[in-house]
Amino acid sequence: MKGPLLSLLVLAVGAAHAIDVIPTSGNLHIVNKRMAPDGFYRDTVVAGTSSDRGSLPGPIIRGKKGDHFSLKVKDELVDPDFIRTTSVHWHGIDQKHTAWADGPSFITQCPIAPFHSFQYQFDVPDQAGTFWYHSHVGTQYCDGLRGAFIIEDPDDPHKDLYDVDDETTVITLIDWYHTSALALSQIPAPKQSNSTLINGVGRYPGGPKVPLAIINVEQGKRYRMRLLSMACDPNHVFSIDNHDMTVIETEGTNVEPVTVNAIQILAAQRYSFILHADQPVDNYRIRANASSGLALPDGGSAFGFEEGIQSAILRYKGAPDEEPKTEQQKDLKLLTESMLHPLGSYGALGEPTPGGADMVLNLTLGFQLPATFMINDVQFVSPSVPVLLQVLSGKRRAQELLPKGSVYGLPRNKTIEVRLFGNNAPSGPHPFHLHGHSFDVVKSADSDEWNFKNPPRRDTTSVAGANLTVIRFNTDNPGPWFLHCHIDFHLDFGLAVVLAEDAPDIREEVPVPEEWKQLCPTYNALPASLRPEQRPPPT
Repeated sequence: MKGPLLSLLVLAVGAAHAIDVIPTSGNLHIVNKRMAPDGFYRDTVVAGTSSDRGSLPGPIIRGKKGDHFSLKVKDELVDPDFIRTTSVHWHGIDQKHTAWADGPSFITQCPIAPFHSFQYQFDVPDQAGTFWYHSHVGTQYCDGLRGAFIIEDPDDPHKDLYDVDDETTVITLIDWYHTSALALSQIPAPKQSNSTLINGVGRYPGGPKVPLAIINVEQGKRYRMRLLSMACDPNHVFSIDNHDMTVIETEGTNVEPVTVNAIQILAAQRYSFILHADQPVDNYRIRANASSGLALPDGGSAFGFEEGIQSAILRYKGAPDEEPKTEQQKDLKLLTESMLHPLGSYGALGEPTPGGADMVLNLTLGFQLPATFMINDVQFVSPSVPVLLQVLSGKRRAQELLPKGSVYGLPRNKTIEVRLFGNNAPSGPHPFHLHGHSFDVVKSADSDEWNFKNPPRRDTTSVAGANLTVIRFNTDNPGPWFLHCHIDFHLDFGLAVVLAEDAPDIREEVPVPEEWKQLCPTYNALPASLRPEQRPPPT
């Protein structure tokens, strides 16, 4: 490829390198934009700091522990080939007393209508770490609407371990498709991405050699890298040639430092790790190998890093402007969840024995052809009235709440143990995310052992095959909280439930603003053509 077309491509890809930052207050414009992050042009749904600055990923939101956030989401979507309503979930934020601002459509709100806006406001009094935001309407975030959300801790107990922690040390992984997510969601078959984007840039097999993303470091310095999987489907094995990674935080929980040289990261998971730039000045390959491989034109799959696919560059100051010639480590020490122990461990919630909780909830994942996922034999189908609005309208018991069979009531101030059985659900591992809480993983999918002494604490964990996953949390946050697979196509096909926590007290504990009350009337007044997200999943 030569001449003006290549120049245009470089400019289009180069735009992905620009880093916009939104502080604790600002506007998030949701727009359609034609982009070529891997050299293939397609229409997208992305977020930006203005109508003409939509980017993939979207701008970084950055604040400090204790901050109040006021973020206005403006729906400026016009493309009829995409879902045009939207909502935004602030993934990992507990939303205590502000469940109305959590974001999942038809759980805590009606979607925002085109040419309308909504002000999300919430406090973050006691959380810090690596979070993110994404659309929570249908599979819309798979078309681009996602970004990093960083909350700094001025009293970070790990701050002596690193010299640099800023926008340049955020690393995002995205599976990218040349077909829109809305079209893909109608196909009852496993999905395979065309490229893996690292910081919004990548290559697809047989495609042009677009410039790879570059992370610049200086020899001798220590960097807090924040690794976020914003994937819709595959997990990735992440590594950096010739470098170890010392993990210090996972999803808002500081952990005892653990050093590895490879991290398997599932959709929606996040890690902070220390990278010590202690190698000779050079270019080093950053690798993110997708579990499903990349799609080939003949229907096959491409794994690995040939021609720079699934790659980025770690460039030392003074290194030449060229692609790495380094090789991947032969002996990979892979991070497992059972290695993650919270700093200053406080022990598991509840009693130190299986079933040692006030309430035990058994959830069995299931599947029926051609494309129906279920939990306890019930497929989740979004209700027409958000669960939160149902509660505020007078319904208090889980049996009264819709969707029928997918809402479980939880009592207040109790320890809940949720057992997730994944052996009947294909296409795993399934990354399960709980809104409104972090949880203790007292039994990880990657271990046969129960851990009541110092279990991992996070908000997204693996459910895989016949190996039981068990989580625990305390019901100290009234609200209807979504628990779902974060493979977005699986969620779209029904792999979710709602945990209605302390429903009788939600009205008092979760005061809603007047603007929130107008979301549903505005949405319901839209023509049916603008409400495709309420269609039942394909069967």
